[in-house]
Amino acid sequence: MLIAEVSEKFNLSHDTLRYYERIGLIPRVNRNKSGIRDYTAEDCKWVDFIKCMRGAGLPVEVLIEYVDLFQQGDATLETRKELLVDQHSQLATKMEDMKKVLERLEDKISRYEQTIVKKEKTLTRTQIPEK
Repeated sequence: MLIAEVSEKFNLSHDTLRYYERIGLIPRVNRNKSGIRDYTAEDCKWVDFIKCMRGAGLPVEVLIEYVDLFQQGDATLETRKELLVDQHSQLATKMEDMKKVLERLEDKISRYEQTIVKKEKTLTRTQIPEK
């Protein structure tokens, strides 16, 4: 699959895909005889994984470490798991914090709407002249 197809499939720019490859977030993509990147199904799985993890807010540095550990093989299974558990914990904390902010914002909007309704009720309705 060409970079344009992968870019469209995952809604990532060509530059982002090249960057992910350059910094080691996705394994080096094979190239065809013309030197053009030729993504395999396995490469696409990596792109999907990285996009998902980035979307969840995992830092690039953590993902680089994870991919590096993965490349080292099964001896790093426990370390990789710990890394993911730690990121899970951090994400859960962020989500809880965001939930509190969302609740506060909803309360603020509710109070705002109540104030507007009260003020609108004090307004006099006037007839709009017909044309």
